Amino acid sequence: MPQSAATSISGIQKMVLYETRARYFLVGTNQAQTKHRVLKIDRTEPKDLVLIDDKQEVRELLGRLDLGNRTKIGQKGSSGLSRAVSAFGIVGFVRFLEGYYIVLITKRRKMADIGGHSIYKIEDTSMIYIPNDSVRVSHPDEARYVRIFQNVDLSSNFYFSYSYDLSHSLQYNLTLLQRPYELWTSPTLPAEEEVQTQSKNDGFDIFEDEGLPTQVVYGLQNEPYYKYVWNGKLLERVKDIVHHDWLMYIIHGFCGQSKLLIYGRPVHITLIARRSSKFAGTRFLKRGANCEGDVANEVETEQIVNDAAVMSFTAGSYSSYVQVRGSVPLYWSQDISTMMPKPPIRLDQADPYAHVAALHFDQMLQRFGSPIIILNLVKKREKRKHERILSEELYPAVINLNQFLPPENCIDYIAWDMARYTKSKLCNVLDRLSMIAENVVKRTGFYINRSDFYCHTVRPDDRWGDLGGHITASGRVQTGVLRTNCVDCLDRTNTAQFMVGKCALAYQLFALGMIDKPRLQFDTDCVRLFEELYEDHGDTLSLQYGGSQLVHRVKTYRKIAPWTQHSKDIMQTLSRYYSNAFSDADRQDAINLFLQVYQPSESKPHLWELPTDFYLHHKNTMALPQDRRSYTLWWTAGILSYLPVPYDEVPCEDNMKKVKVKRVNRFEESIDIYTEFFRPYELTSFDDTFCIAMTNSAREFMPKTVGVDPSPFTVRKPEETGKSVLGNKSSKEETLLQRKTAASAPPPPSEERSTPIKLLTESGESTRTQEEMLQQSAKEPYGLNLSGFPAEKDLLIYERFAHLGESQHRVERTEHINPANIISLEPVSCFPEDSIYSVSPPQVVRDSRDEFESHVMTGEGQVRLLCREDMMMYREYVKNRYM
Repeated sequence: MPQSAATSISGIQKMVLYETRARYFLVGTNQAQTKHRVLKIDRTEPKDLVLIDDKQEVRELLGRLDLGNRTKIGQKGSSGLSRAVSAFGIVGFVRFLEGYYIVLITKRRKMADIGGHSIYKIEDTSMIYIPNDSVRVSHPDEARYVRIFQNVDLSSNFYFSYSYDLSHSLQYNLTLLQRPYELWTSPTLPAEEEVQTQSKNDGFDIFEDEGLPTQVVYGLQNEPYYKYVWNGKLLERVKDIVHHDWLMYIIHGFCGQSKLLIYGRPVHITLIARRSSKFAGTRFLKRGANCEGDVANEVETEQIVNDAAVMSFTAGSYSSYVQVRGSVPLYWSQDISTMMPKPPIRLDQADPYAHVAALHFDQMLQRFGSPIIILNLVKKREKRKHERILSEELYPAVINLNQFLPPENCIDYIAWDMARYTKSKLCNVLDRLSMIAENVVKRTGFYINRSDFYCHTVRPDDRWGDLGGHITASGRVQTGVLRTNCVDCLDRTNTAQFMVGKCALAYQLFALGMIDKPRLQFDTDCVRLFEELYEDHGDTLSLQYGGSQLVHRVKTYRKIAPWTQHSKDIMQTLSRYYSNAFSDADRQDAINLFLQVYQPSESKPHLWELPTDFYLHHKNTMALPQDRRSYTLWWTAGILSYLPVPYDEVPCEDNMKKVKVKRVNRFEESIDIYTEFFRPYELTSFDDTFCIAMTNSAREFMPKTVGVDPSPFTVRKPEETGKSVLGNKSSKEETLLQRKTAASAPPPPSEERSTPIKLLTESGESTRTQEEMLQQSAKEPYGLNLSGFPAEKDLLIYERFAHLGESQHRVERTEHINPANIISLEPVSCFPEDSIYSVSPPQVVRDSRDEFESHVMTGEGQVRLLCREDMMMYREYVKNRYM
């Protein structure tokens, strides 16, 4: 029996909140507005949250509610059912000291598209108090908690999707769809899902009467990776009560997509950064790791490259590469009691057995597999011991953990003082980083969902042969990950990650058949576009953690930054220092309240009264551990048997318990990505469908002149492009550049043959003739070199040929010329009458009308019976196509 799996699309994408005195009614519907659900929220409970998930006829329900809640004539109060707000999703439910609030997404913006799955950014939210004013028990500190909670700006870099799991990587999401369907129908699944799996498929099938096998389609919905989910605690109260379509998980970080045109062929480059919600906070207040192995400022960055000409996950070509940044996994902090630009680093606890590092790397082995490669960029030589303290503690911890691992799965440790080599004039920082990046990408490999092209066999490359990773029947899988860190994981880390991403991008484009060698050079349109994307990524993460944009960029380490960049660096440093000194404490309180690390209660002190939040993030220190982990067998049981493949991606029953499986009709809207993306049931514009708010496109970096190589992999000089490598030029400079380019273009060929003109220099020596200059300029547009002007004999032959051509088409003057014989004008339009005032439709034959009516009926779900001729035609097609 043929079978396939598809990602489930959330059946609730639009919401309307209706209000009565006793209840809120949240009506949710899908994009086509064909299915509805109602969430009833009780408003008579002052402090408890009472929800009823209902699925019934919405119009009748709202009509009865409106009629039943109308007040009698003469009574005070609101009448009937009032519409409160329209929304696109629920962020969560939160309670402080009074009743519950509901947080709704009221505005969204599409930021990217991956295989037809749209990714949205939250633009605006609305926070609504649920209990009615008549039962509200007020508290004097409630308003202050609301202000602290709203300090987390949900309109700043929070993302969600209705069908794509943003908390997992593309590799995890696509390998989940490729798992054997015996696991989907496993008897160990929950009882409800097992019933759904064994239910009969009621969909129409053209082979039903012929006794041929039908296709089974399973809709899969995976449990998110809660480490990168920021509203998990806000939805925990209702997770087991309501239908899963009401639950929408959001991530925090960065999402950007750019379009690369390769001779007109579109390629999308997408960058997704997921910030960890564990041990999250601001720069000086969250350092090192907590007692559960979660580190500060941990961000998983994934770059996805796909051929945008084909949208489907199954038919298209998709590739991804993942790398991680995060603080040094030790117990350390910085004393900010004194106002200093660089507070001293101190180790808070002694950890001789590297317990916290073991917990951290255990998480990484389970999610990414092996090898885990650490790129440590902190300083080695300092006049006053500062950053070196971290390296002297991290290296022995890695040595201690490696002695218990198998040699092929050991943690690799690379230490390189990037700041010291930047000041040196003898060392090129980016060249050294490119060597490290080449070594890392070769060891970890990358993910691609298709096997190698035939061109890789015809034109083999030495670097492609020893590429690492795990090769499968359908492509390649990345095994292991690079973990980069400096002290703050901002400036040096972003440049190092850019160089590794640039190396991986070359291999990804080579694997997709876009370039002939897995190597990209600077000053090309492709690398400029990728650098701009990574700088936006770095600026966003730096603002979230450090309070300012990047201080040192890729151009700074290339030493081509303009002199004005130094003053900007000073301003960014001052902005970061001001933010760390005055506003970080308030931001940290807001993050602790939003992530529910601290939950207000009458029986404990308020959030602003706590001297420190140490015990909020180190909860295990308050209780004796019941089962102490082994210092030698420090990894989770079962991980080593599957390495180097990550345990989370192994198709075993433990992982399938996290997946909800439902057998669906293959025409059902819950898995129909085509209908979800193009929306044929509603009137849309081309801008809404095809134009995404992309960060940039390759057109912005390509030269404005005609006659140059349009390839985005050609090295450009600064004067060739509209954007200089030293920064964006002004419009006046661009105008002057275009004029100079037009002036230097070759002149048009004249009608008469010109005599050679000698150009003399100041010394009187003759230079190239005008004919030689014309011959040289013909090389660029036409791709050939003229050897010289034709001989006189050749010119005579050409003149005789031209004379014969003129005589052949000569018309006698005495002959009467009828213009109708020369020009035959026919109306372009097929309409007999077509003007701005009226139009008469053309006559359509009956067969065409029947075919169109059948197409419309099929779109509405009414499929006509197939005649014998149709079945014979389809069988002939299947025979020729597949047999």
